Amino acid sequence: MVKPVLISDFLQLNEGIALIDVRTPAEFEHGHIPGAFNLPLFSNEERVKVGTTYKQVGREEAILLGFDLTGAKWSGFIKEALLIAPDKKIAVHCWRGGMRSGAMAWALDLYGFEVYVIEGGYKKYRGWVHQQFENQYRLRILGGMTGSGKTRILQQLKTMGQQVIDLEDLTQHQGSSYGTMNKMIQPSQEQFENNLANQLKELDTKRETWVEDESLTIGKRFIPNPFWHQMREAVMINIKVDLQIRVASLTAEYGGLDKDFLIQCTERIRKRLGPGQTKDAIAAIQENRMEDFIRIVLVYYDKTYRTGLTKRKPDRVFSLDVTGADHAIHASQILAFTQTILMPQQAQS
Repeated sequence: MVKPVLISDFLQLNEGIALIDVRTPAEFEHGHIPGAFNLPLFSNEERVKVGTTYKQVGREEAILLGFDLTGAKWSGFIKEALLIAPDKKIAVHCWRGGMRSGAMAWALDLYGFEVYVIEGGYKKYRGWVHQQFENQYRLRILGGMTGSGKTRILQQLKTMGQQVIDLEDLTQHQGSSYGTMNKMIQPSQEQFENNLANQLKELDTKRETWVEDESLTIGKRFIPNPFWHQMREAVMINIKVDLQIRVASLTAEYGGLDKDFLIQCTERIRKRLGPGQTKDAIAAIQENRMEDFIRIVLVYYDKTYRTGLTKRKPDRVFSLDVTGADHAIHASQILAFTQTILMPQQAQS
């Protein structure tokens, strides 16, 4: 039996129904619903042929070509679907909920699957994604200069039962010129947005959600504007950590990375760092004086952070001095501190 279903309703189902995306591998790689399986009806090249036929000859000829191209594939599609959903309950979508998902749903239904077809396909899903960024969240921003341990504190807050959105994990980038750590590969902008929306939908909007202070761009990925504006308006807890602790933390994190990688990243910020500081930083890397390298580039990053701080509303920034390097203790101090300050949102309620 084939059942049409809205994407919003499907995402709320608690039955754990497997979702197959029958678009091409290239379409899937560019962006897909988190957790979906790719079972492409056409290869990348086959889709181009069908699309060209549709435009130049007509719909009926394109359909016939589609059947010619997939004729020998149908048993394989069904066998793969059985591996994905052995209970024979499955959902299907293509780009707009048209012929590709319709054909796959027909075949699976014929074999005995219970099939849900996402109305409007991936295009409708993308509309749902954008809506998640428009929703209002009770954000709390965790700020602090580079090396303050914000990401690790966020992780501690999460283990303590707090709601957390880790944008650096979602973008696979740590937010500086050195942010890929010479190993991380960023998802596409579209996939980053899909993954973010997938986490936002799980939030209890009546509770606070902690997010690290970030620039609009993290590596080559952009935080969606509606969510970014909420971040800028939210209350920030600006933690202040001793410089030596920050230097030691960053040295431990970055000091062991490939020297050529560090030099290339330093060259990318030459204009902002200045020719003299760039030369000194590169020399420190080459001579394995990693603490000196960190101290040199921190001058630039600290200045950038202070400038960004001045662009926030002063009545929404609360500073907290934390001591030592125990992130669990810092997380507890931050939670206790937030209970002692009058949040602007509370004052308005």
